[in-house]
Formats: sequence, C-alpha cells, structure tokens
Amino acid sequence: MTRQQHDQFAKQYLEELLSPLGTVEVSREVTDEVRQVDIFFSPIPSPKVDPQSLGLLGRIAQSTALLEPFRNQPSKTEVRNCIIKLFSVYGDFQRKAKRENTSLAETNLPRLWVLAPSASPGLIESFGGKLDLDNWLPGVFFLPDAFKTAIVAINQLPVTGETLLCRLLGRDKVQEEAVKELLALPQENPLRHNILELVFSWRVSLQTQDILTEDDQELIMKLTAAYQEARAEAVQEGQRVVLESLLKVRFGNLDDELSTIINNLLNFPPEEYTRLCLQLSREELLARFNN
Repeated sequence: MTRQQHDQFAKQYLEELLSPLGTVEVSREVTDEVRQVDIFFSPIPSPKVDPQSLGLLGRIAQSTALLEPFRNQPSKTEVRNCIIKLFSVYGDFQRKAKRENTSLAETNLPRLWVLAPSASPGLIESFGGKLDLDNWLPGVFFLPDAFKTAIVAINQLPVTGETLLCRLLGRDKVQEEAVKELLALPQENPLRHNILELVFSWRVSLQTQDILTEDDQELIMKLTAAYQEARAEAVQEGQRVVLESLLKVRFGNLDDELSTIINNLLNFPPEEYTRLCLQLSREELLARFNN
C-alpha cells in the first residue's frame, strides 16, 4: 500500500511540475511488438558431445544464452534491439517466478551474445564494452555487468581451432579462411561433414536468390571452390578405400610396404591401377611404385 501511495504521489508530483513544459501522459500503456530471439539456448545436464569440442562456442553454451548472429556489423539500434529482447525474456522469467512464488537468482538469467562479423571501436565504446583477457579471448567484449551482454567481434578473434566455429559466421577473408580450415580437418572429425553440408546448403540457397549483391556473388564463388575441393577430396578418399580393399584381396593383407605405394598408384585412373594390381606381382608393384 505504501508503495502504491508513493507511486500515486510521484505521478501527481511530476505531472504538476512537468505540465508547463510539455505534454504529460500518466500511466500510459506501452504495447511492445512481438519479438523473436534468433537462438535461445538452454544447456542440458548430460550433453551428447563435450562442450570443449566446440571451442569458444562451447564456452558460450555452458549456460542459458540468447545468440543474435549478424551478417554485417550491427548498428547501435540493432544492438539495442537485441538488448530489448533480452530484457523481454527477463520479464518472462520474472512473471514465471512470481506465478510459482519462487525467487529468481541473478545467476540463472541468460546472457546475450551478439555475434558480429566486425565491431568498430566506436560501437564497442558506445556500449561500454570491455575485454576480459584473464578469462576470455580477444574479440569478446563484455558490456557493464547489469546488462549481461557480450559482443563477439568475429574478425578480432585469434585464428585458432578454438574459434573456428565462430569464425565460420564471419565475413570475407575471415570466413574464407575458416572454410579452408574446416576442409583441412581430419575426415573422421565428427563435426566436419555435418558443418560442410550446412555451408554448401547455404551456397545453394544463395544461388537461388533472384537478386544477388556483389558480396553474395563473391561468397558463392568462394563456397563453390570449397565445395569442389571437398568433393575431389571425397572422391580420392573413396578411391583409396577401394584400392586398399583390392590390395588386401590380391595379397591377403595390407602391410606397411604395400601401404607406401598407394599414393603413387592413385596418380593413375582407377581402371589403370586396377589392371596393374591384378596383373603385377607384389614384388613388381613394390619395385615400380615404391618411389
């Protein structure tokens, strides 16, 4: 009751003082537009993969988070809109806690991560962003604590395996180099195939657009080159498997000596190295292709 009385007094007090200066609307309803968070993430107790395998992205995913990725550097307005979404989520959490008559711990509130391909010093400074190099990598800027928000400037991240998955969301050379690093991962890497499929699906979706910007056309060219490289690599790997099986059938096993000639045999067309493996003896193959 005391609070309600104070609110009523404060409204009347401010209305009285401010009316001479302009229009005063008391208890004006504010209707917020429906907003969608790009990614709302909640961790599970026993994840299917080790978060450390995702590097920086895995660290981000250690607690509840809102992720807002941008294709271009976000404007101040776009960052503010992300923060509005975060506070709207806080409002939902508070209403739920009130309904259930429970307290809402500060540590349980999600953090907002703005994933930007770049972030100018002016943008970072305007929001009071600071590095935390004792705990986080360069390129990760934290806003004042009460905002529970971080801006990740992808182009400022160090070029390491830990940042690879984040750098794939970058632009231009940053993204191009990240795709090359992805292709260079071992074939057995569990993330490599799935992510490449997503990247190449993105390439196809870009190509189907009616209007392509110069940046889109350049990106398609880069992704096409990466796709062709990956496809050639997959074909060669398939041929290697076939050749290894052929040598095992022909000579009973694939020992170290026979393994050393596989790369040289793969320089020939499949029909040629198949003929040679079937016609030549073990000693003849080793003598011919060992160097």
